[in-house]
Amino acid sequence: MKLYKTKKNCGKLLLGILAFCTGMILLTGCGSSSEQKQNKNEETAEENKEEDKVQIGLTVDSFVIERWIRDRDVFVATARELGAEVNVQDAGADVKEQISQIEYFINKQVDVIVVIARDCGALSDAIQKAQSAGIPVISYDRMVNNANTDLYISFDNRKVGEIMAQALVNALPQGGDVFMIQGSSSDNNVQMVKQGFDDMLADTDLHVVYEANCDGWTAELAAGYVEEALEKYPHVKGIMCGNDDIVSQVVQVLAENQLAGNVVVVGQDGDLAACQRIVEGTQYMTAFKPIEDLARKAAKYAVEMGSGKGVAELEDVTETVNDGTYEIPSCILEPTAVTKENIDKVIIEGGFHRRDEVYLNADYS
Repeated sequence: MKLYKTKKNCGKLLLGILAFCTGMILLTGCGSSSEQKQNKNEETAEENKEEDKVQIGLTVDSFVIERWIRDRDVFVATARELGAEVNVQDAGADVKEQISQIEYFINKQVDVIVVIARDCGALSDAIQKAQSAGIPVISYDRMVNNANTDLYISFDNRKVGEIMAQALVNALPQGGDVFMIQGSSSDNNVQMVKQGFDDMLADTDLHVVYEANCDGWTAELAAGYVEEALEKYPHVKGIMCGNDDIVSQVVQVLAENQLAGNVVVVGQDGDLAACQRIVEGTQYMTAFKPIEDLARKAAKYAVEMGSGKGVAELEDVTETVNDGTYEIPSCILEPTAVTKENIDKVIIEGGFHRRDEVYLNADYS
C-alpha cells in the first residue's frame, strides 16, 4: 500500500513538472513573440525614418578629373549632415550612360537630381523627363543647355577666362604669341571662359595664333596639339590651358623641348600638381575656384529643394543665366587668380592643400 501511494505521488509530481515546463514554454513563446513584434516595429520605424530622408541622385561626368572627387566627397558629407542620402553615379565619361543614370533616378523616384554634365547639349530630353515626373534638377558647375533646369550653381566662368588673360598680360608686358588649348567644345563653360579670355586680350599685344579643344576633356590630347603648335610657332610666349590637368600635358611637352619655365602657362582648378608647378616655376597661374564652397552650397540647395522648398526661397540665388533657351535661376561664385605670390595665403592658409604637399619639390623654409 505504501508502494502504491509512493507511485501515485510520483505520478502527481511528474505531472506537475510537465505542467510547469509546458507553462514555461508557453511563457517563453509569448516572450519571443513579443520581442519579435517589438523588433519588427523598430525595423519598420527605422525604414520609415530612412524613407523620410531626402533622396538625392548625383550623376558625375567621370572621376578622372581630380576635382570631381573632392566635389563629390564634400557634397555627400554635407548632404548627410543635413539628414539626406546621396546616390552617386559615375557616368565614366559616357553620355549615354549619364542619360541612363538620370532615367534610373527617375524610376527610383528620388527627390532631386544633381547633374555634372558630360555633354551639356545632350541631356535636355532626360532632364525634361525628370521634371515631368516632378523631380527638380540642378545643373552643377556645367550648365545643361536648353533644358530649363530648376537651378544652376557654378563659378563665374567668364571671369575665369578674364583672369587667365590678365595673368598672361601681367607676365608678358612685351606681348607675343599665345596658344589656347581648351577643354571640351561640348562644355558650355568652355565657351564662357573663351569669351572672357578673348575680350580681355582684345586690345593687348598678345595674339592667339593657335587654338584647339580637348574633346571630352581628354588631357592627353593636349600633348599632340602643343607639339603641332610649336612646329608652327616655336617662339610662343604664353599658353592658356582649359584646366590644370591639361597643363600637366602641356608642361611635359615644354620640358621635352627645354621650354618649361620659359613659357607662361595658365590653367584653372587649383589641383595639387598645379600648385606644385607654380612654386617650382613651370606654371604661372591657376584660376582657383573654392569648390568646397560650391559643393556645400549645392548640397544645401539640393536638400532644401528635395524637401519642397522653392528656388525663389533659396539664399544667394540672385541672378539668372541663359541656357540657350531659358533663363535659369543661378548662384554664381567668384574665382581667384593664384600665383606664386599669393599661393600660401589662398591655398595653404585657406586649407585647400597642405604646405608640405604644395612644396614637395621646392624649398619653403
